[in-house]
Amino acid sequence: MDANTIKIAITEHPVQDLIRSRWSARSFSEKAIAQADVETLLEAASWAFSANNSQPWHYIYAHHADTEAFQKIWSCLMLGNQPWCANAAVLMVSCIHKVNAEGKPNNWAMHDLGAANATLMLQATAMSIHGHPMAGFDKAKTIEMLNLDADILEPVAFLALGYLDEAEKLEEPFRTRELTARSRKGVGEISERL
Repeated sequence: MDANTIKIAITEHPVQDLIRSRWSARSFSEKAIAQADVETLLEAASWAFSANNSQPWHYIYAHHADTEAFQKIWSCLMLGNQPWCANAAVLMVSCIHKVNAEGKPNNWAMHDLGAANATLMLQATAMSIHGHPMAGFDKAKTIEMLNLDADILEPVAFLALGYLDEAEKLEEPFRTRELTARSRKGVGEISERL
């Protein structure tokens, strides 16, 4: 079965192919992501919209080949994410700057980071790189392992990145999840016209 074919979104309304093709893969090949390509993904994230152009995001990442650094990030994941993330080419931690340039709480930082992560993921899709964002991580351990100043930076989401591999190599329940068609709530469920 070709997970890429199954995962193309069937939409109610016309949507760009890039958006329809983006999905959160779990089966990654051993192929490395070139550093230049990682920098392209980060460049894409940097162009996301943000309140007052504050760009309150900060990314910490490691390539799979950088064993010690990769293991440090990987060890912060919850047990349900560790098995399939072990094969990712790159693991990223996306963080927010909790305060703005004036030292005041940045109340829109989470929204802005979400936009940056979405932009990064769409760029990845355009480059045939798959990504999987995750909230399943130990925040306290991440702060400790990455030596973050918790008054300044807050880890929000992890991103696993890599090139797609066969779903059959995954153990359950991950194999079934990889081969299940995507679905979303309908437009009528998520919006209302006044």
